[in-house]
Amino acid sequence: MNSLRLSLIVLGSVGLLFVGACTNSNQVTNPENNSTSSAETPTATASPVATENHQHGPSKGGQVVETGTYHLEFLAEKEAGGSHLDLYLLTGDNHETVPDAKVTAQIQMPDGQEKTIPFTYDAQDRHYTAMLNEKASGQYQVKITADIKGEKVDGRFSFNR
Repeated sequence: MNSLRLSLIVLGSVGLLFVGACTNSNQVTNPENNSTSSAETPTATASPVATENHQHGPSKGGQVVETGTYHLEFLAEKEAGGSHLDLYLLTGDNHETVPDAKVTAQIQMPDGQEKTIPFTYDAQDRHYTAMLNEKASGQYQVKITADIKGEKVDGRFSFNR
């Protein structure tokens, strides 16, 4: 009888291990908005996309966050003096550019220090740009906040240098 119980426990444990190993660990979740303010939107976490996202239109090849009616796409390019940062802020089903937002990035460096950087709008290329003058190697955590006529839109991204 003890042998039978032990066999069932071992079999059940092995089955759970197989189920756990087969789950998709790359799931994207949208955190719930615990704020009571109606002007704030939930923060979403970026997921890398291929060259075209069929549901949300063509991609620039960066990390994309969809939050509410807004589409944020973040790209970071390594340059000699640091990292060039680009943000495409779009809205609506047709992904129209939002040119009049106040965009800032709260960046956590690989050593844990934080820095706030304002983005400026490039009217010719229709996106927001900034320069991060840090050359340290490692992972940078980025929280983008866009203030669009009083409505706050947040997205979280990361990049390696």
